[in-house]
Amino acid sequence: MRGPIKSQKSLAKPGRSHRKGITLLGLTKWIPDEAAARQWFEAIHWPDGTLSCLRCGSMNVYRCKHKERPFRCRDCKKYFSVKTGTALQASNLPLKTWVWAIYLESTSRKGVSSMKLHRDLGVTQTTAWFMLQRIREGLVSNIGAFEGPVEVDEAYFGGLEKNKREWKKANLGRGPVGKMAVVGIKDRATGKAQVVEDTSAATLQQFVYDSPEINAEVYTDEAAAYKGRVGVQHETVKHSVSEYVNGQAHVNGVESFWAVLKRACHGVYHHVSQKHLNRYVAQFAGKHNLRNLDTEVQMQHIGAGMVGRSLLYRE
Repeated sequence: MRGPIKSQKSLAKPGRSHRKGITLLGLTKWIPDEAAARQWFEAIHWPDGTLSCLRCGSMNVYRCKHKERPFRCRDCKKYFSVKTGTALQASNLPLKTWVWAIYLESTSRKGVSSMKLHRDLGVTQTTAWFMLQRIREGLVSNIGAFEGPVEVDEAYFGGLEKNKREWKKANLGRGPVGKMAVVGIKDRATGKAQVVEDTSAATLQQFVYDSPEINAEVYTDEAAAYKGRVGVQHETVKHSVSEYVNGQAHVNGVESFWAVLKRACHGVYHHVSQKHLNRYVAQFAGKHNLRNLDTEVQMQHIGAGMVGRSLLYRE
């Protein structure tokens, strides 16, 4: 006897099923050793296979037998490796470890903690924390002006005042007092976010003015700080009366971004300091912009984003 016919909805694949992922077993076959990891990084630096110096840009480069720096430039007379001039510079970790760290970060939607990375890769927690900070450098998005329409919204991060020690309490009232403000803008395809000192009209309006094209439509909630921009097409939704969509106007996209970031802060990192909050915000903005790409392509974007960036531990 035949069973019931499943509806089309029940047959639908969950999530972003169009993306091509990489399994753990697949990664072990793809990057089985240090040589394979080195080839992967070389392909990021030189996609067409033509070597160039990562110090001076000269094409007069050859491979040598130097163990740590297997390339030499005949013009600047210096040796270099695939780590030179990247966020990996001065790292003593094997390249295979770096590929695995990039994979674990890119396949974890809400990020991976330094404690988990230290257990998975067999490095110290301090090393894992610094690795993640360097990988975040590769997720910093270089987005120009948006075409629009764009959604703008702000969020607050930090613990509740009542749960803080007495000497840490601001004692200035309720609500977002004592929390760190973050404002985000999303053009319904890509987005960016940054930490701001306050949510005053001057700060928020300057952020909006610097981000989208001058003729782009801007959608926000009814917060008074967004009002008053001249020359910007501005529509709002009134959350105070349970209005969340008004025609094309809504901020649901950027609010879903906040939801992921807040779940990461609560469930994965547990605590994010004000000093490093901007790094985490940039990390998730970058992950958001890469969310539709295959896992391998995401990893390539992160690896390419680490080129030209330097991050020392004391920084």
